[in-house]
Amino acid sequence: MKVILSRFIFMVLTLFLLVQIWIICSLYWWKSHPVETTMFMRIALLQNSELNLQHQWISDEQMGTAIKKAVIASEDGKFIQHHGFDWNGVHSALARNEKNGEVVAGGSTITQQLSKNLFLYNQRSYIRKAQEAIITVMMEQIWSKQRILEVYLNSVEFGNGIYGIEAASQHYFNCSSRHLTQRQAIFLAALLPNPKYYQRHKNDAKFLFRQRFITKYIGSSQIP
Repeated sequence: MKVILSRFIFMVLTLFLLVQIWIICSLYWWKSHPVETTMFMRIALLQNSELNLQHQWISDEQMGTAIKKAVIASEDGKFIQHHGFDWNGVHSALARNEKNGEVVAGGSTITQQLSKNLFLYNQRSYIRKAQEAIITVMMEQIWSKQRILEVYLNSVEFGNGIYGIEAASQHYFNCSSRHLTQRQAIFLAALLPNPKYYQRHKNDAKFLFRQRFITKYIGSSQIP
């Protein structure tokens, strides 16, 4: 029994190390190469083979300033200051969840969200959160803040099958992200917490509140 248990533990540890090596190699490759597909994109296609996946990679220089500032105001106001984890944000989210009696805030940073989007899945579990934390540390060490934001904006979901800011700009406003107005950028950034739902419910009270929230703080957003 002890031999079987030892072999099982060895196999689990070996698999864990192989996964970490794959992640590190991917991060170094993507440090200077476009991210064409993410784990979230692959899962979406597996769940619906007929999905019309819209995605177009663009460089940081091709993105407008408005969308960068809007997304930081929406998702991670301290993006420039922290090293992957916003502990004050986590405490604030826990307090809000406890007050409401349900999960209404996650407290995840842009780096944490990107770690999940690139390599993991959306279901909540302690194992996924632990791996997400490991990837977040790796990413913050290997990539610059500018690169993290660039890949995030190229990878995040803005609606059913719509991934990346360029595809979102074309879908919703028929223009390049470079030419988004501030109001349009705020609209797109407000989609992010629940893009598929807000895509269909543009008059939802929470969605409208998020747009007002982003409008209030976009001016103080710091971009790398």
